[in-house]
Amino acid sequence: MGFKMGIVGLPNVGKSTLFNALTKTAAAQAANFPFCTIEPNVGEVAVPDPRLDKLAEIAGSKEIIPTRMTFVDIAGLVKGASKGEGLGNQFLANIRETDAIAQVLRCFEDDDVTHVDGRIDPVADAETIETELMIADLESIEKRLANLVRKIRGGDKEAKEQEKLLLAAKEALEAGRPARTVQVSEDDQKAWRMLQLLTSKPILYVCNVEESSASTGNSLSAKVAEMAAAQGAGTVVISAKIEEEISQLEAEEAEMFLGEMGLEEAGLDRLIRAGYELLGLQTYFTVGPKEARAWTIPQGTLAPQAAGVIHGDFERGFIRAETIAFDDYVAGKGEAGAKEAGKFRVEGKTYEVKDGDVLHFLFNA
Repeated sequence: MGFKMGIVGLPNVGKSTLFNALTKTAAAQAANFPFCTIEPNVGEVAVPDPRLDKLAEIAGSKEIIPTRMTFVDIAGLVKGASKGEGLGNQFLANIRETDAIAQVLRCFEDDDVTHVDGRIDPVADAETIETELMIADLESIEKRLANLVRKIRGGDKEAKEQEKLLLAAKEALEAGRPARTVQVSEDDQKAWRMLQLLTSKPILYVCNVEESSASTGNSLSAKVAEMAAAQGAGTVVISAKIEEEISQLEAEEAEMFLGEMGLEEAGLDRLIRAGYELLGLQTYFTVGPKEARAWTIPQGTLAPQAAGVIHGDFERGFIRAETIAFDDYVAGKGEAGAKEAGKFRVEGKTYEVKDGDVLHFLFNA
């Protein structure tokens, strides 16, 4: 599995420039990795992971298949979106389908680019977006609670559980806190996710800075980082202009350009990694002469469920997992060397897959 991140922001903050850079980068990868634009505002991009290239090199894999990340460019938000202003209703519907929200915040001064509110204040911009989402959630909760009344009177247990979660979210929202601040038990996690509340989704603040601040950030991005830390949210500094320029260069030229700008890697790579960290995701690999492939799973996933990401039959008929840690695979120059060094392990149903594991699953069909 990959994951879907919605890119949101007020008008003129660089949101579309960033999305265009993403899709151009993905298109440039098309020679090696399949890229598809599902809709004009949806694009998939390969998740960069140099470990995958190393494994393929060692195993002599004919094909490299990275895991995928989907970005959704969601129509520009304006005040009143929760009331249907602008493209408000479509905006809210698109957000519901994402796993996380990347809020692009304007952290640069430019007299030629007008701010919708006539001032540069990324923290206030973030509050505007959050307020609209909270209002939309409250309205949604009120409607859902009203629709549950009859079922609850009839003794419907599922409706009662749903009511409990909705009331907890409502209490938080009415106190000015987003739904993601609600403490939800492990048993209720699935039902909670099914509510698809907009403010329950993890937030990643993307600080769009001027080119000269791309490597260090600036005073405005520092304020956003302070806000994000207080919320337990993620943050990443990017110059959308630089990303757009990089997206139009060949790999070697892009590397030289990044070096000249004092950057170790493209901001889009940092954005993807920050998204993975935000959602608690990790990667395992399957490697062979035919292909080297990366698979994305949540941290803490047990071996049978990790196998199920490849195919449901793998999970249903799971027998065992043969595993080698990435570093051990590289040190042994492949499976045979890792076995000789005693680094090859056989794990059962209770094994918790680790980031970077090279796995082979045995199962009953």
